Amino acid sequence: MAIIATRIDGRLVHGQVANLWTTKLGATRIMVVDDEVAKSDIEKSGQRMAAPASVRLSVLDTKTAADHILNHKYDSQKVFLVAKRPQTLLNLVNAGVDIKEINVGNMSQTDETRHLTKSINVVDDDVKAFNELNDKGVHLVAQMVPGDNATDFMSLLKKTE
Repeated sequence: MAIIATRIDGRLVHGQVANLWTTKLGATRIMVVDDEVAKSDIEKSGQRMAAPASVRLSVLDTKTAADHILNHKYDSQKVFLVAKRPQTLLNLVNAGVDIKEINVGNMSQTDETRHLTKSINVVDDDVKAFNELNDKGVHLVAQMVPGDNATDFMSLLKKTE
């Protein structure tokens, strides 16, 4: 399977993803999956500027990403999949993409969110998507940077329910 890691990060490609995670994982491609960003030339350009020159980058909507993965387009590569929200990853899983583990990294605070950790904030729709992913057997961990210990994400989520 081409997917070597999957991360939720509201910032998508930025310093931690581009430098720390991509290097640690040995990724050869970062796949950003976001329906809105995929429609915006300006946002796609920003993602390209943030990505390391040594790594390929795809910025795809959910349907295209699922089609490419399921049609084995990236099987010869080490793909690091990044999305802003859990619903995007749930949509991929529901389309048949085999995601075994999701690293919940950064989900920024807004007026609508509630605080789980210093870097993870959720709304009710996120909680629902996380529970569905968990029910489908996807292992969820919270880990900001590779040097941090991974924490079971569902135990963090249950503390706030």
